[in-house]
Amino acid sequence: MKSVFSFFFLMLSFNFFQAQVIYESFESVKLGEARALKIQLPRDYNDNDKTTYPLFVVFDGDYMFEAVAGNVDYFSYWEDMPEAIVVSVNQVDKRLDDCLYSEQNSLPIETGANFFEFIGAELIPHIQSTYKIGNFKVAVGHGETANFINYYLLKQQPIFQAYIVISPELAPKMNTFLTERLEKFESKTFYYLATSTHDIPSIKKDSEQLNTSLSAIDNKNLFYYFNTFEGASHYSLPTHAIPSAIEKIFSVFQPISKDEYKEKILKLETSPVEYLVEKYQTIKSLFGLNKQILINDFKAIEAAIEKNEDFQYFEALGKLAREEYPDTLLGNYYLARFYEESGDPKKAMRTYQSGYSFEEIGGITKDLMLEKADAIKADFGY
Repeated sequence: MKSVFSFFFLMLSFNFFQAQVIYESFESVKLGEARALKIQLPRDYNDNDKTTYPLFVVFDGDYMFEAVAGNVDYFSYWEDMPEAIVVSVNQVDKRLDDCLYSEQNSLPIETGANFFEFIGAELIPHIQSTYKIGNFKVAVGHGETANFINYYLLKQQPIFQAYIVISPELAPKMNTFLTERLEKFESKTFYYLATSTHDIPSIKKDSEQLNTSLSAIDNKNLFYYFNTFEGASHYSLPTHAIPSAIEKIFSVFQPISKDEYKEKILKLETSPVEYLVEKYQTIKSLFGLNKQILINDFKAIEAAIEKNEDFQYFEALGKLAREEYPDTLLGNYYLARFYEESGDPKKAMRTYQSGYSFEEIGGITKDLMLEKADAIKADFGY
């Protein structure tokens, strides 16, 4: 446990030397008072470029902001998630009032209803008008606020697309509300739930029951994840859950992993090239980013084609590589492999030779291209 917290402290220290953190007092009409906000902007944030960013809204900002902001900065630094903007609301001494719900119907009332409206009608519009926010928004809560963020999911048009629900102190009817709502979702929704073996017993029990209900939902638009962490307490749980949640929610943004390669790509009955294209189309539709296909991902698809001996897919891979990296050898290499395996050695030889004027990339060198061309020439006497 000590090593976990030491790593986390170093990560946070690294974050605050680099990221842009803004402190702001926001006057709320809904609440009738000012609330302290903390806002972290991406390291490369620039008002003049056209990039938009996912938004994390962190409840219990007085102690949860640093945990979320540090992880967001860390994961985005390594390009395992897009850069994002993090905003938190200080709820110290106001937490119970902010999360107030009716004992009769489990829905927000009075100060809880006011806080619900504050987030949706005041805070998010303020952040959107000030910074370059995209469509993808993540709500993060712990304990009472982990229950509270679920209310936004119940709306007809939810303002969040992802929910990080850590050790939630659930309202009596919340399990039923969530199950019925998530069964019907028609847009991609990410829901992460976490508890621990040393969590508060009543919270652990309710979380496990909620997991049973949500795990049974058959909805292709719901991306549901659940963790039970060994040994973590209710109060240390966020330091375990937040990095796990980010890793899972943004998994499509990450390079193809060994597990993805073995469990998905190698078992495809359709084109692995189409899988690659769809992966990056999903990144664009979710996060609004035209991310260039990573060389690592081209290599993963190449390996799958070789492993399964589906050499016909080299043609589509070569054309895609030419689009993504037009000045490099990548496209010519894959097209030459296609011609070579499809019984046209002369065209393969010429394609290898024609790549000489292009840039080397990903271990594909000019010498390699000429060696392959010479090997074909020797075999067939061209």
